Amino acid sequence: MTRRLLLTLLLGISFWVAQAQDPQFSQFYANPLYLNPAFAGGALAPRVMMNYRNQWPGLAANYVTTSFAVDHYFSGVNSGVGLMFVNDSQGTGNLRTSEISAQYAYQLKFNETTALRMGLQGTYANRRADLRELTFGDQYTNRGFTGNPTADPLAANGTPTIGYMSFATGLLLYSDRYWVGVSAHHLNRPEQGFFQIADGTRLPIKGSIHAGLVIPFGGYTGLGDEWSREMSISPAINYKFQGKYDQLDLGVYLTYSPIVLGLWYRGLPIKKYVDNITNRESLIALIGYRQDKFSFGYSYDITISSLGLPSGGSHEISMAYTFDFEPSPRHRRSKKDKQLSCPKF
Repeated sequence: MTRRLLLTLLLGISFWVAQAQDPQFSQFYANPLYLNPAFAGGALAPRVMMNYRNQWPGLAANYVTTSFAVDHYFSGVNSGVGLMFVNDSQGTGNLRTSEISAQYAYQLKFNETTALRMGLQGTYANRRADLRELTFGDQYTNRGFTGNPTADPLAANGTPTIGYMSFATGLLLYSDRYWVGVSAHHLNRPEQGFFQIADGTRLPIKGSIHAGLVIPFGGYTGLGDEWSREMSISPAINYKFQGKYDQLDLGVYLTYSPIVLGLWYRGLPIKKYVDNITNRESLIALIGYRQDKFSFGYSYDITISSLGLPSGGSHEISMAYTFDFEPSPRHRRSKKDKQLSCPKF
């Protein structure tokens, strides 16, 4: 029983580290459906998005996360829908989580420039652990690891799995020059542990508050081509919290189309945890290219936490494509329908 509890705690620690360090996507605006279901249909046309992130490749306990999403906006009913797939592999594949999410967002237009979006999301998740790669107490002596097979009955579980449903909601207020959003995931606090020990493995609610501005500077530089390209500075924040963990992403985008540059800080240095461990995670540099309907971005996280440079930082790639789409005359878009002003990375 003690070893079962120990393994449960180890798996729980792996999960909590994943949540605290947020292995999912520095380029959160390149994966808007993951950030907030209210973003579903935000491009006002069919759109596909792909993200890949490899966090701490220099460590054996790294995280590799991929996602694929599609969404569309139906102007006749002021509604957006989305479908998202996410796969997260932790610790060289010892713990895997796969999710499929369906999203719906309704858009309420206040005037020519301002709208409110309200989103809902339902997710089915499947978690799988590979216990065959673990070692147990009876495989060790005073001389160290023996290499003998274990007789621990827990090892007979092999690859335990669990499936659960999770629900989320979000709000997003936006205009031509700003956006403010809130989202809450795991509203039903689903049980996600492989072994039942009270409420210790129920997912706490994960919240996010995100906002930003678009400050155009075209027309002030004197460059001859400034009217033919987007030129703007976009400061943005994303504060997220789950259980006893919280974190702040604070940064800025510089757009001189078709190039986008970004610089971010992730952490909350004013807060300290046990043993005076500070919440400083990484500095993030981003470069993106956006031309017509296609966008591509790459970001690198420089680890400034106690893990240091040997962790290998984090590499992230994002791609998105928005298809040409013209509604039928009966459902022609209103002039009030405008794409979201937030960055695409």
